[in-house]
Amino acid sequence: MDLPVTPPVKPMLAKPVADIPAGRMYEPKWDGFRSIIFRDGDEVEIGSRNERPMTRYFPEVVAAVLANFPERAVIDGEIIVADTARNTLDFEALQQRIHPAASRIKLLSEQTPAGFVAFDLLAIGDENLMDRPFADRRARLEEALGTARPPIWTTPLTRDVDTARRWFAEFEGAGLDGLIAKDGDLAYEPDKRVMTKIKHKRTADCVVAGYRVHKSGDDRIGSLLLGLYDDRDMLVSVGVIGSFSMAVRQELFAEMQELVTTFDGHPWNWAAHEQGERTPRKNEVSRWNNGKDLSFVPLRPERVVEVRYDYMEGARFRHTAQFERWRPDREPRTCTYEQLERPVRFDLAEVLNSR
Repeated sequence: MDLPVTPPVKPMLAKPVADIPAGRMYEPKWDGFRSIIFRDGDEVEIGSRNERPMTRYFPEVVAAVLANFPERAVIDGEIIVADTARNTLDFEALQQRIHPAASRIKLLSEQTPAGFVAFDLLAIGDENLMDRPFADRRARLEEALGTARPPIWTTPLTRDVDTARRWFAEFEGAGLDGLIAKDGDLAYEPDKRVMTKIKHKRTADCVVAGYRVHKSGDDRIGSLLLGLYDDRDMLVSVGVIGSFSMAVRQELFAEMQELVTTFDGHPWNWAAHEQGERTPRKNEVSRWNNGKDLSFVPLRPERVVEVRYDYMEGARFRHTAQFERWRPDREPRTCTYEQLERPVRFDLAEVLNSR
């Protein structure tokens, strides 16, 4: 490729804050794969946040780039998959797109096609725009993609903080992840947290039903598996917590030993496991690392922990939850989905068309 900005480029990052700052330019925070896309004529390369190329996984995005991008351009944005039935983002379907088999990639590109939401222009033609103010880059981006058609979109943007607050409240219902706030004079700084992100934060009381050991040794907790009871009185896996110091990992391991049990009678008993049930699977492996064993040590579901979470995706926490405190005052059976705050459903098409 012969571009003024060449791959790989690490994307510019955001640091979290508690509230929406005034006097910025505001965008929705998309829940997808962060990607910088490079086009030079017939050549297209899709870079990821970790600088690994993702081009082969998204042939339909490559085709859309060739149909909609300027002849030579470098654009930062997010690859997303929309659930057309619910008209919301579907991150789980997006994760499935990372697959080693070409035949599977082709099938999924037809069954769960991805799109690209653009939010920054790094280069166009022979111009490197990374040192230009963001307000200028944004104006050039709108010009560059002015005639683009789905599945290529330019992210909505507002300078009005009241509109940003409304977006923060409403857009979560379409599967979005909060807001990004940017200074209008901000240059593009790869791998630096110079933007601001505001995300939804909530808490839930969950049952601890198992653990995985830490990679450093089998006498430390790696993560605790969390469950909530559904309306059938079944304990459903909702996610994990795992951000602990080494000292706490050892303490937790010792504490959990009195609760260790067998799978006989455990709510996540493999023999009783029903196909399609949202529980951990025996010998489950990570789609990101085929060698990573995700099986676990079962615990009697007797301890309750309060955790912080961003939001739900289906039956599970979208991101790894964070430990808040132990809840010895709570009975495990009272830890149900009813306690969770559910966002009001919002049409994804309205988000993509908001300006």
